[in-house]
Amino acid sequence: MTGRLQKSYQPVTRSRAKRAASVLVTVPPKSPVEQKPDNGFVPALVSNSQVSNPSLGSAHKLSFVALFLFTLILYVRPSDLWPSPLANSIALVVALVMIGLYVPTQLLLEGTLTARPREVNLVLLFGLTGLFSIPLALSPLIAWNEFTDAFIRGIVIFTVMVNAVRTENRLKALLFLAIASGVWLSGQVMNDYRLGLTTVESYRAGGRGNGMFGNTNDMALHMVTILPIAISFLFGSRGVIRKILFGTFAATMVAAIVLSYSRGAFVGMIVLLIFMALKLARQHRVAIALAVVGLGAATVLLAPDNYGGRLLSIFIPSLDPGGSADARRGELFRSLYLAIRHPLLGVGMGNYQPFMSNRGQVTHNAYTQVAVEMGMTALVCYTLFIVTPLRKLGQIARETFETRGNSRYYYLSVGLQASLLGFMVSSFFLSVAYFWYPYYLVGYAVCLRRLYEAETGKDVVIDRRRDRKLKAIPAAPSITNAGAVTR
Repeated sequence: MTGRLQKSYQPVTRSRAKRAASVLVTVPPKSPVEQKPDNGFVPALVSNSQVSNPSLGSAHKLSFVALFLFTLILYVRPSDLWPSPLANSIALVVALVMIGLYVPTQLLLEGTLTARPREVNLVLLFGLTGLFSIPLALSPLIAWNEFTDAFIRGIVIFTVMVNAVRTENRLKALLFLAIASGVWLSGQVMNDYRLGLTTVESYRAGGRGNGMFGNTNDMALHMVTILPIAISFLFGSRGVIRKILFGTFAATMVAAIVLSYSRGAFVGMIVLLIFMALKLARQHRVAIALAVVGLGAATVLLAPDNYGGRLLSIFIPSLDPGGSADARRGELFRSLYLAIRHPLLGVGMGNYQPFMSNRGQVTHNAYTQVAVEMGMTALVCYTLFIVTPLRKLGQIARETFETRGNSRYYYLSVGLQASLLGFMVSSFFLSVAYFWYPYYLVGYAVCLRRLYEAETGKDVVIDRRRDRKLKAIPAAPSITNAGAVTR
């Protein structure tokens, strides 16, 4: 029974003011339960039925299966492969089944619809701001359609992920699926370029289908966010074959990012590679940073024709023959101006392009997209939603650095940091705040942190009293051995 219980982390709930003292069940009896420090959290109550119930180890198992299947459908897009009414609705059906499985299970386990780490509170506030902005939008119908599309679905998926991914194996399953999608997309991009099927602007490989990879830049962004995860598994794996495999995956994604000709993706890739190099080779940081910069320069020189000129068009718009760089710069300043003019709730989700754009285009910047369409409050929530896990992953990396050779957390925490950093940089060139990318990335980060906290008995929190740095606060001894995770 105990072995089965070890597969789930101990749920944590927010303490209530003047909450009556409760008796906690202690397993084994010789491990006394002590009250946690008054940091706003207390261990969730565990009843005798829960302790004696071996199914606790498989809590949210069906919810996770549905989550995994939904993610697979999101990546593969069966409706693009076999157009039909059934294929078009399969993602919605799976999502409804997932919610139907998740809600009663979560209420039974923890008595609340979701755990409440800071990221969950921020994303709920973000979603609430979007909902409030609908009645005041220039076109409430457009705002409502934008809200009910990928935006609210991303928030729901993030919430389910935070609560259902309770073991290391489940987290790895989602990460391996993401890597597989990145490799599959990379292989198709390279094959299209080999065959001369450069359908975008006559020299760029096109996207895939009509979903999240339908746009070339969005597809390249996905590969940017998955590349660091593949690199983290490369360094974290011990077998030679595994290292070669993940190294090949990473190299394939780098090549595809270059062939996509996405300027934002290339900048994000260089930033994340420098970050990972500095983290993974601390004794030779300068040399490693110079090597990555040299690699970037060599990539530009050896890349296909006009690649260097396209990258330079970020700073010199006249070098872009299509004029897209100059148009994006104009939309950036336009969206900044309108964000200042409409600071409270913006002009409405999805309302910038049809009503406020200079050329009928999106803002091409996730931050100004949120600011101009949802207001400054939403921008603060969105930014903190991404930055908060970034900082806490840094604390995990610092705590596990000395034991990184035996730790399952160091390399993955660095990789997820790099993924978030790459997204933050690349999304400065893309309007992707409402799409799936940030919700999955932050979800991975929160799940990893909860697994780490459960295994080590530490809560990774932000200490604002001393230079606003992160530190680990020891938690109370576990009332069961449920804190351990599967290896």
